[in-house]
Amino acid sequence: MKQQRLYLAFVRHGEYQQKHQVPSALQPYGLTKFGCEQAFESAIRIQQFAEDNDCKIDPTVTSSTLLRAWQTADYIAQGLQISYQINQTSKLAERSVGAVANLTIDEIEAILEADPRYPSPPKNWKSDSHYQLPFDGAESLMQAGQRVADEITQTFSALADKAEQNTLKIMVGHGASFRHAAHLLGVLELEEIHGLSMFYGVPVFFEYHPNEKPAWRKVAGEWKIRQPLNLQHLEESLD
Repeated sequence: MKQQRLYLAFVRHGEYQQKHQVPSALQPYGLTKFGCEQAFESAIRIQQFAEDNDCKIDPTVTSSTLLRAWQTADYIAQGLQISYQINQTSKLAERSVGAVANLTIDEIEAILEADPRYPSPPKNWKSDSHYQLPFDGAESLMQAGQRVADEITQTFSALADKAEQNTLKIMVGHGASFRHAAHLLGVLELEEIHGLSMFYGVPVFFEYHPNEKPAWRKVAGEWKIRQPLNLQHLEESLD
């Protein structure tokens, strides 16, 4: 039997009401007006990709449980004018900083400084792929990427068993955890992660080849290239 072609459209949520200097991982705020427009524009890009590649769009759109991701998924599905449902999962969430979620960077660092049990974090702790804050529930970026990669792999392994035609699956999540997932899935080299970001509301497309290694290939869409100044400081949000 002919193997159906399976595609993933991974979308970083649209612009949202982010607090300044607060690592954005678990901020509970929704999209801005511009973020809503970005989500609708994403639907146009996804529809065009589906038509160009002769594939149906899976009616179950998967998103993280954070409001900005759910709203983005909802606007995309509305824009596609399909009968849909949204499957929310915390497995697609951004890297968790655990018990210090939604505190400012200065507040987090002050807590670490005042606690004799913990050493000072590295200067670039927010962007260090392997650093894990010493608080309950905290993850490293690589751990978050593994969580996202596992969810994508499980989803597409199941899809490969049942797909009867070329299929495009939409997943809406977050930039940092997905870039680390992309590395673990064989799409990005480790040293590429910090030179790239994702545009708000712009899908990046991948094709799944279950019988090949690596199983994933990027086929359309563009990463956002970080400016050199950002590479020097790396003081942007986790998301």
